Amino acid sequence: MSTAITADDLSKFQADLENTPAHDVIQKAVMNNGVLKTAESTDSKVAMDQTFSIELDTGAVANQKQSGRCWMFAALNTMRHGIQKQFKIKDFELSQNYTFFWDKFEKSNYFYENVLKTAGEPIDSRKVAWLMATPQGDGGQWDMLTALIAKYGIVPKSVMPETYSSSKSNELDSVLNLKLRKDAVDFRKLVADGASDDEIQAVRTKKLGEIYRILAYTLGNPPTQFDFEYRDDDKEYHIDRDLTPKTFFAKYIGWDLTAYQSIINGPTADKPYNHLYTVEMLGNVIGGREVRHLNLDIDTFKQLAIKQLEAGESVWFGSDVGQSSDRQIGILDTKIYDKDALFDVDFSMTKAERLDYGESLMTHAMVLTGVDIVDGKPTKWKVENSWGDKVGEKGYFVASDAWFDEFVYQVVINKKYLPADLQLVITNEYDNPTVLKPWDPMGSLASK
Repeated sequence: MSTAITADDLSKFQADLENTPAHDVIQKAVMNNGVLKTAESTDSKVAMDQTFSIELDTGAVANQKQSGRCWMFAALNTMRHGIQKQFKIKDFELSQNYTFFWDKFEKSNYFYENVLKTAGEPIDSRKVAWLMATPQGDGGQWDMLTALIAKYGIVPKSVMPETYSSSKSNELDSVLNLKLRKDAVDFRKLVADGASDDEIQAVRTKKLGEIYRILAYTLGNPPTQFDFEYRDDDKEYHIDRDLTPKTFFAKYIGWDLTAYQSIINGPTADKPYNHLYTVEMLGNVIGGREVRHLNLDIDTFKQLAIKQLEAGESVWFGSDVGQSSDRQIGILDTKIYDKDALFDVDFSMTKAERLDYGESLMTHAMVLTGVDIVDGKPTKWKVENSWGDKVGEKGYFVASDAWFDEFVYQVVINKKYLPADLQLVITNEYDNPTVLKPWDPMGSLASK
């Protein structure tokens, strides 16, 4: 049934507006101050103070600047915390540019792989259209970084510092995506013309060499051997010679990356809890670690994060950071803006509804470094962001537990904190997870 808006409808709508109490005052306030400032709650600012019953000392925050590397910064931040403490190096950072280089390089090859796999499909198929929408970008997920580290290791920031294009990545992304789409034209034509595997591989190798050159010009040459030289907080000088990125990781971090499991809270009907999921065409390193998400209910999800914090280990997490948040003061709270009361409109949706209808998905990765437990329950969480120290409390944010429930979608937990039955699910389903469509919201990349 088609329904057009009539003149009588408009008259009724205008009459309803004029009969709304204080409508003229509200209208002036919103017109002059905008929606969020008018709807902002001072009660939220009072409740979200930076005091926590469990709090890790993690030092100064990092700054991803104008790039979408939050997932990378967050993961490397969880790893640097141990180095800072063990070796007494205040505010030490790992090179985000080094992992950025290899991520761009591997994503390009991953794109080529998917172009060739879908070369027989029409160019307007949903899968090909999805692939061409963003051949590569800055965003990623935890498993993607562990795949990079397993293959390439990591290095200190001093060994491969930031460049213009790592800190401000728009130009590089534009160049790479132009090239990758052009390469997709060539690959699809080769397949259509019946080229042999050897011919296609020769072209692919040439194109990867061109990608490498673009990355070397913009991000620099990734080191293969280096000396790690530093002065600790006691002013003592240290130098460790002839390290490789892999030996540096083994010596200074030494994590068993396979011990860490991505846990999601995706309460949609198509994802029963206590099962393992992956996402088609999501990844970066061919032959490397693949994405595996264990879907759990929100209470179990939070208790695992608390358990890891209680053990003194920070927690990588992914959320929809733009929802109910004040970036400048660093508050993430469902009560910070009362838009329902402002407009006298019911905006409420369940977490599942927001996912199903495109209202929300994971956009940003940060690190949990504290939690406030009152009467045995979490009330608010301390968050280490990667937007520099000019926002929040010197770069640290605070999230209400209600906001955590609604807008946190992923945490990474050491499997030793999981109960035996969930560890068994991972073991039994790891090689045969449920495969989600490429556009499923649980395949979104953290990129804010």
